[in-house]
Amino acid sequence: MLEQLNTLVWGSGLLVLLLGTGLFLSIRTHFFQIFGIRTIFRQTFGRLFRRQDGAEQWKTCSAALAAAMGTGNIVGVAAAISAGGAGAVFWMWVSAFLGMMLTYAENVLAVRYRSETEKRAVGALAYLKNGLRSPILAGLYAVFCVLASFGMGNMTQSSAAAAALEHGCHIPPIWTGVGVTILLLGTVLGGMRTIGTVTQFLMPILSGGYLLAAVIVLVQHAGQLGTAFATIFHAAWHPAAVGGGTLGTVLSAGLRHGVFSNEAGLGSSAMIHSHAVDAVHGQQGMWSMVEVFVDTMLCCTVTALVLLCTGTAGTDGISGIAAAFSSVFGIGAEPVLSWMIALFALATLLGWCCCGEVAVRYLGGERGVRWYRWAYCFAGGLGAVGTLSTIWTFSDLANGLMAIPNLLGILLLFRKADLPDNVYRKCTKKNCKKKKNMV
Repeated sequence: MLEQLNTLVWGSGLLVLLLGTGLFLSIRTHFFQIFGIRTIFRQTFGRLFRRQDGAEQWKTCSAALAAAMGTGNIVGVAAAISAGGAGAVFWMWVSAFLGMMLTYAENVLAVRYRSETEKRAVGALAYLKNGLRSPILAGLYAVFCVLASFGMGNMTQSSAAAAALEHGCHIPPIWTGVGVTILLLGTVLGGMRTIGTVTQFLMPILSGGYLLAAVIVLVQHAGQLGTAFATIFHAAWHPAAVGGGTLGTVLSAGLRHGVFSNEAGLGSSAMIHSHAVDAVHGQQGMWSMVEVFVDTMLCCTVTALVLLCTGTAGTDGISGIAAAFSSVFGIGAEPVLSWMIALFALATLLGWCCCGEVAVRYLGGERGVRWYRWAYCFAGGLGAVGTLSTIWTFSDLANGLMAIPNLLGILLLFRKADLPDNVYRKCTKKNCKKKKNMV
């Protein structure tokens, strides 16, 4: 039943809506994700280096990255290749490229429509309720967001962590569930500030360590990089020739896992960025663009290349990743990788708790948040002993349902999601005079 609903939701309609909205916004902003790279860097890491409100912005960015970067960057990539072949990686890139403008629009709209008097409606809820003036769509989005927080943000992560620790360290899933519950209780009950403090230190260490190890593997298999890229591009358009199934299967697998990884189009990052101390118009959007780039274009690509270059891409899930790293680092790589996956999962668990809290607060107030935090902690433990395939199907379904009202809101309010006047614009005949006012 779940699989049938998932297939229905993730049909051609949603894929066209997702890609079409991202492409429309990219064209309207003259492909800001390409031509505005300098401005994006100056307004994000540039401010961090100059210590202009950088610390608070980095804490917000870390929490958002924690929600996005998790097992989807490692196990999810392996699952995408297993389901759709190497060509799925290309469509993950497409989802990220177009998703950068989707997430920019989400955050710009969230800042425009958040209200000082209505503090419960933040992020996507703000522009659905205050912008579209549609409390029904906002309510549906909040319900779907809560479901997604228990699926993609919670049980999927703890299930993958349990599978990794059982595979690499022979730790029974029940003990992983107990450990996840205890760690969540110690962190989640402290609220968003505690979560932000933990993730701003955890994410750089995890991301840096994983990328360094992956680069070492790629250096050892440098001769296979050209073949890996060629396979990705060829399989994206000719999947049957390389055993990847139909084009629709490859496209669906790539986009679903791309969205699972970077969450662009779901509105989740706007729910975290809405709590930023200094919500400068457009700046939160640019930070979210950086997050999508780091998440998919960098981390997911590295994982895919590791699998393809080492010849372990056909192996499902954690086994393939472990075999790839073990080919260079030896058998000792498995337990280290297992703990790294578990910590990535924990970071995502913490980040998605923020998103779920926002939705629950909108639906039921502060009293509901307290109950949600307790339920969220114990759901993490249950996910560790659940069936991974069922949990992933439920997560995909919740993601699709969450994306529909969010994308409708962006399309209907697209005129309010344009780049601010003081942000880079591509020089055209109509606006070339504005180039002097570029940031």
